Amino acid sequence: MEEELRCPTCKQLFANPVLLPCFHALCLGCALDIQTAYTPASALAAVNVSAAALVSNGNINGGGGGGGGGCLVHSHPLHGSTASHGNSITTTATVHAHGGVGASASVPTPQPPSSHPPSTRHSSNSSAASTASSATGSESVTSDQDQADKVSILSEADSGVVCCSNTSRPVSYAGTAQLQGLLQGAAAAAPPGAAFYLTCPLCRKLVFFDEGGVRNLPAYRTMESIVDRFCAREALRCQMCETDPKVASIVCEQCEIRYCDACRELCHPARGPLAKHNLVKPRNAASQRESVCGEHEDTLSMYCLVCKMPACPQCIAEKQHPGHEVQSISVTCKAQKTELSHNLQQLSEKARSTTEFIQRLKGMSDKVTESCMEFERLVTAQCEALIQAIHDRREYLLEAIRMDKDTKIRILKDQQSNCTGKLQQTTGLIQFCIEALKETDSAAFLQVGSMLINRVANTDMTWHQEVTNAAPRVSPIVDLTLDDAALVRAIDNLNFMQMKAVKDEEERLPAAPLAPTIVPEDCSAENNSVTVAWHAPAHSFVDGYVLELDDGSGGEFREVYCGKETICTVDGLHFNSMYNARVKAFNNAGEGEYSELIGLQTAEVAWFTFDPILSGGAGSGLVFSNNNATVSVEGWEHRVALGSVGFSRGIHYWEFTVDKYTMDTDPAFGVARIDVNRNKMLGKDEKSFAMYIDGQRSWFQHNSVHERRVEGGITTGSTIGVLLDLERHTLSFLVNEMPQGSVAFRDLYGVFYPAVSINRGVTLTLHTALVAPKMDYF
Repeated sequence: MEEELRCPTCKQLFANPVLLPCFHALCLGCALDIQTAYTPASALAAVNVSAAALVSNGNINGGGGGGGGGCLVHSHPLHGSTASHGNSITTTATVHAHGGVGASASVPTPQPPSSHPPSTRHSSNSSAASTASSATGSESVTSDQDQADKVSILSEADSGVVCCSNTSRPVSYAGTAQLQGLLQGAAAAAPPGAAFYLTCPLCRKLVFFDEGGVRNLPAYRTMESIVDRFCAREALRCQMCETDPKVASIVCEQCEIRYCDACRELCHPARGPLAKHNLVKPRNAASQRESVCGEHEDTLSMYCLVCKMPACPQCIAEKQHPGHEVQSISVTCKAQKTELSHNLQQLSEKARSTTEFIQRLKGMSDKVTESCMEFERLVTAQCEALIQAIHDRREYLLEAIRMDKDTKIRILKDQQSNCTGKLQQTTGLIQFCIEALKETDSAAFLQVGSMLINRVANTDMTWHQEVTNAAPRVSPIVDLTLDDAALVRAIDNLNFMQMKAVKDEEERLPAAPLAPTIVPEDCSAENNSVTVAWHAPAHSFVDGYVLELDDGSGGEFREVYCGKETICTVDGLHFNSMYNARVKAFNNAGEGEYSELIGLQTAEVAWFTFDPILSGGAGSGLVFSNNNATVSVEGWEHRVALGSVGFSRGIHYWEFTVDKYTMDTDPAFGVARIDVNRNKMLGKDEKSFAMYIDGQRSWFQHNSVHERRVEGGITTGSTIGVLLDLERHTLSFLVNEMPQGSVAFRDLYGVFYPAVSINRGVTLTLHTALVAPKMDYF
């Protein structure tokens, strides 16, 4: 608990503690030391330092729980606390950025020059604190220990700018994610009359003051009482014990020495001249105080549930809390103490179970060592059976086992250390809250009662995730075995195999392989094909892999590859679609888990060329050039040339440029299925849909039926566009960028390839990856 009682600035026990609006505490002397005369430039510099500290501690995106909004400090005396000076300043700003700016950063930063000379900490508290600290042999808390916010229950969405105000309601400003800009704006727009400011050393909030400075802050009565009791306990130790002084049970008024029971019998027996000495019980240094109203000097007997502050009967009579719900201060205090006690009981039970868990972790370390030593002997025996061929490999395997042992022990020790630290923090909080429950001054307790309740509740909630469901991060059993049936030629690749986790004395069998690892840098998508690459799972025996893709629309997965390769290219996919891919490994023991998903986006528009193989190969009579983008033919018979991709979904558009044309030919343009007759004019069979055109007119043709003659032909230099709309399942044509009639064909379903049929006298060049034109008809 002692860590809770130390000032974050001087690292000593609190002396005359004051309570900041963020519920963090400082010694009054320390607060005077770090307060700074306000100027816009100095405040802006402090904001920049605070913002940098928050960012460096990862609190920009931290999700926050607990209290919210800004804080408010009244500049008048807090009913019997330290007197304030001057008037207060208005305005409180709250900034939210990506889930909140963390209020728990604790980064030491250079403090600006103080407007007051450093004050000496002359008080009974400081001297008692020094005595207690030396008596217990404790050392000052180092800055490395000051890494966590141990008092604040503010939301991590708080801005870090707080102003003392005499208004009863803080104003909240919900800003954007630009943290530093908003903080700078808050600093530049400080309330009128700001004379001083300070930065909380724990949460980095700025607090503005009028000319009264930090003396406007209320005294932290509960902290002061707990420190007094702590110092009193430490000061009442036996002065005659040589080591580990016990609590003194009596004090000799003549000798002025404190004795425990054992030392009294030994050093101050009740006989002889010592029998006349007067032995009395030691007096407790902590004094009882009662809070009174700073305005009326009357006892604070009521509590306003709206303003969250105590009041005296005269305050109620003078209607300083008009229409507010008030109740007896003792009732409110009792309710909060009851709630805190209940929460502490639950937290104590979980701390007890954590202690048992830590002991379990300590025991597992020995079991890890034992299992690893047994495994070493097994590996040694197997390696010796392989004689000279595996001698060099044996040492490698033993070293791997030792490294695995060290890693597991290190992990267990780290987990043990983490749990121990969590337990120590929780224990300190429990002890602090128990001491707070002993506070007899209701007003002083209510000053932090709700804060302690929230801290305990938050710790209780996070305990389930961090401790209750915790399990050892590693298994004490070495889940590996050596496959001694491997052939000699595989010795260079000899490695461990993952085994099924089994109970003692059960037969150990090879486990199903782990999940492969996708290699994003080796995965790609080009046109309507995707390439997926992956790494084999470590420490797993693999017979093969199964690659699965969804349908490009987030539907069900289907198997597209099964084999031993670790890279696969899948063609013939839909354009402008996002495909999710996953892969799993398998062996005789079964199939492993799937890898992580990877999304691959196919091209929005198709890029393709003529495909000489699909067009009939070398004996087709077609002549391809210009990287298969240009086609011509030597004979008089029509020959069909197909594109390299097929379409079954989406809207696609491509064009042909007529490089050469003689008037006695009539080329045909359109689409065809993969099994079209390649030795007939396009449109002569049921597998193709085409428009054939000459120098004056065109016709639409399918299955040797031609219809709907359209005037307008082509010459050298003309362009013919083909628009395949598989969303409406239609085919349309354009000549020289103008529609050639209405929709040529409807109800097209299936896979279609771009196609053209030509004979001697025509040369065409294909142009792809074009944006589809907007048509005025359907």
